[in-house]
This record gives sequence, C-alpha cells and structure tokens, in this order.
Amino acid sequence: EVQLQASGGGLVQAGGSLRLSCATSGFTFDDYAISWFRQAPGKEREGISCISTHNGNTYYAESVKGRFTISSDNAKKTVYLQMNNLKPEDAAVYYCAALGRVGVHCGDVDAMDYWGKGTQVTVSS
Repeated sequence: EVQLQASGGGLVQAGGSLRLSCATSGFTFDDYAISWFRQAPGKEREGISCISTHNGNTYYAESVKGRFTISSDNAKKTVYLQMNNLKPEDAAVYYCAALGRVGVHCGDVDAMDYWGKGTQVTVSS
C-alpha cells in the first residue's frame, strides 16, 4: 500500500520556522520525485517545491525561493521541507505528493501519482 504521511505543521509566528516531513512507503522511493504543495482557503493548490530522489535536483516556486529548503533522506524514504522566515501568506494546508513520470513538471498538481494527507501550517502576524 502506497503511503505518504506529511507531518510537522503547526502554529508559528511570522518570521519563525517549521520543518515538514513526508514519510513514504509502498513504492520505489528512488524512482520518484517528491513534491510539496500547499492550499490556502479559497485558493488553488500550488506546487512550491520538489526534489528528485534520484539525483537531488530541486525546484522552488518564486514565492518560497530563498526561504524554504527541500531535502531527501533516501535511507529513511523521507523528504523534508525546512521553512524559514515564515509569512502570514504561507499559511495553508501542506501536502506531499510523488511523481513517477519523467518529462512532467514536478509542480504540476494534475501530474502527481500519489498524494498524502495534508498538514496545517498557521502563521500569526
């Protein structure tokens, strides 16, 4: 059974930090890119970062570039998203997802093969 479990969300003040984790099982981790998406109330789900677990290549949306860092622990089949200098506009439910196909952008919400349940991030001003 494929599982992606996002955790690490919570309430933080603006300027603070959180580290999200995406623990996976049930598929060949090294064959997939792992992406982080977020969805705020009333907004579309957006891809913010992803990593190729095969070669370590990363992608960041402009909205998070320089503040968020994605990393992968292949031995633990877990991907992390370190979020620093959080802003109120970062508040959302954060999801991780897995993409097994090549030639598809890892921030494309419609392209993901597997999804995990989200974790809530709340940023107070």
